[in-house]
Amino acid sequence: MMSYDSEDVQQMGHHSDKQTIFLIRHCKAEGQAYDAPLTAEGVLQAERLSAWLAAYPIQYVASSPFTRAVQSVKPYAEKMNKPLMTDVRFSERKLSEENREDWLQCLARTFEEPDLCFPGGESNREAAGRAVEAITEMLELGYSTYTVASHGNLIAILLNYYDSRIGFEQWKQLSNPDVFQLTFRHRQFEELQRVWD
Repeated sequence: MMSYDSEDVQQMGHHSDKQTIFLIRHCKAEGQAYDAPLTAEGVLQAERLSAWLAAYPIQYVASSPFTRAVQSVKPYAEKMNKPLMTDVRFSERKLSEENREDWLQCLARTFEEPDLCFPGGESNREAAGRAVEAITEMLELGYSTYTVASHGNLIAILLNYYDSRIGFEQWKQLSNPDVFQLTFRHRQFEELQRVWD
């Protein structure tokens, strides 16, 4: 769950009709493990991402607790002197506890069957549920602009939740990093677009 200090709470009074979330897929990483760090190229990408984000009036920085996600937005948070909030609900989706050779086909099936759950894993519906819950709580803080660092599969699932045309093929096209802009009005989803080049 998110935690806030008293200064954050004092600043929560202002509410905005239109709210923007920059949903970021982490920069290039050494692997899939929880503590896998960014590669040397990924570190440079995080600096470029920081410069890109600096053009926007971001008031709240959140991240999956995975090292590669935190390291992707930490340069921005430090440069702008913003607290970096981690939320386990933005963690990568766990497809299965088993190492499956057919994992790609399994992943494709989850977009066709949102309740499909492999042993020890999580369905698309479950993963979307936790991420949407976290986003809803963030929007209720009343800030106008947020950024969230997360992971490819979870981001694709989240985008699919808001726009059912997005699925497995779009997941395959995601880059590291990647950025999607989600716009909400009166807490209701309005539109999304890919904004990273």
